[in-house]
Amino acid sequence: MERIRSLVAAPLAMAALLTAGGAVTASAAAAASASAPLPCQASMSNSHPADYTTTDVRVHTAGYAAVTTIAHYKTTNHKKTGTAGIRGNATIGYYISGATPGYRVVVSVRVAHDGRSGSCSTWFIPHR
Repeated sequence: MERIRSLVAAPLAMAALLTAGGAVTASAAAAASASAPLPCQASMSNSHPADYTTTDVRVHTAGYAAVTTIAHYKTTNHKKTGTAGIRGNATIGYYISGATPGYRVVVSVRVAHDGRSGSCSTWFIPHR
């Protein structure tokens, strides 16, 4: 009788372990997707703007994400913020005053929404 109990108990214990393992795997998968980087794509409306004109940073990310851009000029950095619309698009304008001609200005972009964040970058080269 003892042998029968152990033969029945072993598969039940294994089934319990497999079920618990499946639950851990499902929650781990949910946590992994929640911590996945937020999508971020950036481009410039004009990558070679003339001085005293405006060029836009076009960002595509998740809907309603907060968007922060920083243009890294030769002698200074300019930070601007905005919010993506329902479809995840944001446009942030940079007025190019007397920027150093020929200097590649990198624009860093950070997006954040619901505890997730992501980043990307784009660039432009001003000219006279």
